Order: sequence, then C-alpha cells, then structure tokens
Amino acid sequence: MRKLALSDEILLSIENPARYIGGEVNSVMKDPEKVDIRFAMCFPDVYEIGMSHLGIQILYDMFNQRDDIWCERVYSPWPDLDQILRRRNIPLFALESQDEIRKFDFLGITIQYEMCYTNILQILDLSKIPLRSEDRTWEDPLVIGGGPCVSNPEPLAPFFDLFYIGEGETVYYELMDLYKECKSAGCSRREFLEKAARIPGIYVPQLYQPIYHEDGTLESFDPLVEGIPKKIARQVVMDLSHTWYPRKPVVPFIRATQNRAVLEIQRGCIRGCRFCQAGMIYRPVRERDVDYLKELAKDLIQNTGHEEISLSSLSSSDYSHLPELLDFLIEECKKNGVNISLPSLRIDAFSLDVMSKVQDVKKSSLTFAPEAGTQRLRNVINKGLTEEDILEGAAQAFAGGWSKVKLYFMLGLPTETEEDQRAIARLAEQAARKYYEIPKDQRKGKCQITVSTSFFVPKPFTPFQWASMCPEEEYLSRAAVVRDEIKEQLNKKSIRYSWHEADVTILEGVLARGDRKVADVLLAAYEKGAVFDAWSEYFNYEYWKEAFAQTGIDPDFYTLRKREKAELFPWDFIDVQVAKSFLWKEWERSMTGEVTPNCRVQCSGCGASSLGGGVCIESKS
Repeated sequence: MRKLALSDEILLSIENPARYIGGEVNSVMKDPEKVDIRFAMCFPDVYEIGMSHLGIQILYDMFNQRDDIWCERVYSPWPDLDQILRRRNIPLFALESQDEIRKFDFLGITIQYEMCYTNILQILDLSKIPLRSEDRTWEDPLVIGGGPCVSNPEPLAPFFDLFYIGEGETVYYELMDLYKECKSAGCSRREFLEKAARIPGIYVPQLYQPIYHEDGTLESFDPLVEGIPKKIARQVVMDLSHTWYPRKPVVPFIRATQNRAVLEIQRGCIRGCRFCQAGMIYRPVRERDVDYLKELAKDLIQNTGHEEISLSSLSSSDYSHLPELLDFLIEECKKNGVNISLPSLRIDAFSLDVMSKVQDVKKSSLTFAPEAGTQRLRNVINKGLTEEDILEGAAQAFAGGWSKVKLYFMLGLPTETEEDQRAIARLAEQAARKYYEIPKDQRKGKCQITVSTSFFVPKPFTPFQWASMCPEEEYLSRAAVVRDEIKEQLNKKSIRYSWHEADVTILEGVLARGDRKVADVLLAAYEKGAVFDAWSEYFNYEYWKEAFAQTGIDPDFYTLRKREKAELFPWDFIDVQVAKSFLWKEWERSMTGEVTPNCRVQCSGCGASSLGGGVCIESKS
C-alpha cells in the first residue's frame, strides 16, 4: 500500500485534500524498480484546472503505454499547502507514487498561459530543483517545457533544460530512447543535451546565444554548437486517426473546471483570424476520421462515468462530418444518460438546431464572439462575421427558447477608434431588441445580454505580432467608453458589462513577446512573492513593478514600441511552417481592412501546405 506524502494532520487542515492523494479512476500505477524512466507531468496551476487539460491526458496515456516509462502527475499546490510544504521542508511530490519530484528523470511542464510563469518557478522551488538550468546536475530531473507558450520560450529559457516545440506525439519516444542510451553509456548531462538538440523539435536554450543591438532589439540568435539546427521545426501530427488518444482518461475525485469526457475532433482552424495564435500555429486543419471518433466516444463514455461529453476543436462547426457525428452521439448519449457539450460552434441555423436537440429544456446561455463592434474592425481582424450574422443568430436563438446571450469583444485592436468602442454597446442593444421583437407571450423569462471585453495582446506568429499595445490607463479609458455608452442604450437594463484587468494584460504582453532578459524580471517577481498570477485574488502588480525597477527592464519596450518589418523577433528561430512573409502580408492587408478567405474557400499561401496534408490537400485528393 502506498504511503501518502502528507500526514492526516496536514490533509485535514487544507482545502480540498483530494487534490494531493492520487489514486483516481484510470490513474496508472507501476513498480518504480521495473521502469527505466520516470516522468513527472506537470500543469503549473491548481489540480482542478490541470485535470481539465486534454494535452496532459494524451501524453500521460502515450508514455504509460510503454513498459519502460512511468508517467505521473503533479500540479501547483494551493497557497495553503504551499506554506506548509515550505515551513515543514516537505518536497513537492507526484500524485501516483507520492515520491518527491526530484527523484524523477524528467519534469515535463505544459505551458498554456503566460500568467502561470511564476507557478513554474514555484514547482521547481518546492521540488528543490535549482531554478536555473546551468546549476543542475544528473542528480536533478531534466526540465522540459511544451504547450502553446513555447511559441516564444525565451522569457523562460534559463529555467528549462529543453523545450519540445509542437505536438507531443511525434518525437517524444525518440527523446526517451536517447536518454536511456546516454545514461547507459555514461554520457554527461551536457552531452545528452547536445545530442537531444539534434532531434527535430527539441530546443536546448543553453546551446543558443542571443546578441542584442544597442537599442535592445535582437541582432542575432545562433547555435553555439556545431551540428544543431539554426531553426527549430515545430512538430505536427498529420494523421490524427492513427495516433495516441486516451480511451481511459484519469477521472478526478473532485469536480474539475471542465468535468467531462473530451473528444478532440480536429486540430487547426480554417478561419485565419489575425489576432489568433492558435489559428496560425496549429495549421493546417487536420480532422480525425468520423468512425474513429465514434469508437472513441463509446470508450470514453464506458470508461469514465462522466455525465457529459464535449467536442474539442478551435471551430467545431467546420468539422466536415459534424452532422453524422452528432447524429451518432445523440443516439449513443441518450442510451447512456450522457449530455453533449458543443463549444466552438458558429452561431447559425444549423448550430442552433443542433443545440436545441442536445441541450436540456432549461437552456443555458449562448456565446457569440464578434470580437469587434463595427464591420470595419471585424474586417481588420479577419473575423469573417457580419453584423447580420450576429443579429440573425441572436434572433434565431431567442426564437428557439434561449433568453441569455454572451457577447465577447476585444479592446485595443489595431486601428481601433472610439466609434468602434461605442459600437460594442450598440450591437448589444440591437441584440436585445431582437428578443423584444418576439411576442410577449412567447418569451422565456427576462432577456440578458452579457458583454465582456478583454484587452488585446499581440501574440507571436500572428499577423499582429508587429502591433503595439496600449498603456494601462488607455485600456481602462476604452472600457469606460463602452460602459458609458451601454448606460445610454434603451435596453440598458438587459445588458451587463465586464472587462478584463488592464495590468494583467500589460504583463501578459511583456511575457508573450519578451526575450531572455525578461527571465530576470520573472525571477525577481517570484522572489518577492508573485505566484498564482492567473488568479485575481492572488495577483499583485506591485511585485512586478518592483521587479522591473530592480532589473532595469522597461516593460514599455515590449508593449508600446513600434516594430519594423525587418526586426528579428526572439521567437524567429522557430519554424512553425507559417511563413513570416505571409504574416507580414496579412498585417498589411489588415491595415486596409482587406479580408482573406478561409482555407476551404481559397489557399492563402501561408506555407503550411509544405506539410503535405490536412485541408491543404483536400482539394487535390
């Protein structure tokens, strides 16, 4: 029987002790003496968030299918346990074996959001692993990062031994085999890292050297070792129907943020929104075979006991076999008493008809993401959604029995004017009017339009990577314009408004587009107490202001500065198979409001066709 890392006394004194005991349904137990590699898979946030992440479930299943690897899980301890671990000098531990993380061969950290960066340092610190890669020996795990934020890993570079650039199903086994060979041959840690850097998609930061101009911009970024690539190729799985997918995912003891079985139907998006990093870096669109998805759905329902199954995709409406899959799921889920969740649908007649079939009689709110208030600005961002689409969708939703609609927008987009800001309120008002056009005896309760605005952050590998951000006070000023305009609307009592924190947005922008110099700021902020920055109750911008001042780093350099076409970006050493020339062309098109058709209408020549699959070859097959 396992011995828990925490005593009963500690478990009874903390919030949600089930976060830390392991033993969940479908978790994998192995004999540590009979495996060659122990891999701790980490999501640097609280258990409930991490257990909702599909990527970790896929890699957990993939690694544990090998007899010579035992993959376990670890999450950020909540502040109550964090204090106890520090006070009592208890090392951070993995859920399955309850062994301390420092005993593992690898610590793999998925990096989903910039505001989790201080939690990464928390994980290393509590595991008693030296924070900087250069201070580690073979006595420490190899720390490897993956996930969407490694599209620009440089602000984290000094803290990681390796980064895996791209989708994890391609070369991880090759990396594990190399590790076994090097350990058997008595290689040094440095020798292993130099060999690993020759595997496609593996980036070893300490083997590359950034050189800066006097103005602080990047002059060059070159390898220090002969034979390793100057550019790291992002790894992409082209055949999603013959790869790993968990048929028995781990089922949490406590309610996770997304407490459901997840069926990933495709990767990528055909739409080409110019602000969307995922829509660019996950090109091309690759679909899973519909019969394969039917098998997976049956297994997931059978093996988890979840009461809901959700379709996962950047744009589920664009899956070409969606009607067939939904017909199957409706029948299968009805037999098993399972609900169906359909996020990422475009609001049109087909989608609303589908949702009316699968949702309970008590209909929840529907979500629209116009992103911008005017058609001009929607054309700038290449949203591909007209005002008619939005209002017709709202009208159909209200006619179908929904009374609550959420509208998501961004403020601070390139070329945005005050008219664009005020138009957000007017669009919400027009949506509310659609409800009141329905005869009174046919309405279902009160109408509620929830307007939510986030502040725009330009991300690497998007056409907007050249864009400047706004100062903090300017973001708040724009939110005030929207708020005040809503108060002037006829149906203002039907409209609720909320906006994102501006200081968090500024920091996200620094971390998203920062270089290696930002790592010093990150470390200084953590040492002052910054952790769980993604949680508003724990975020303290003062820590960060002090850290910027202490390190002499100006955040405005990363957020407000205009970027020229020829500037070398900190992430330009990564090849995502989407050409920088294409992104610049899209940036120029955005400035004139020119719309680029979606990938199924017309190929825009982004470069992803070089991968030889997905939507890029559909028309040729």
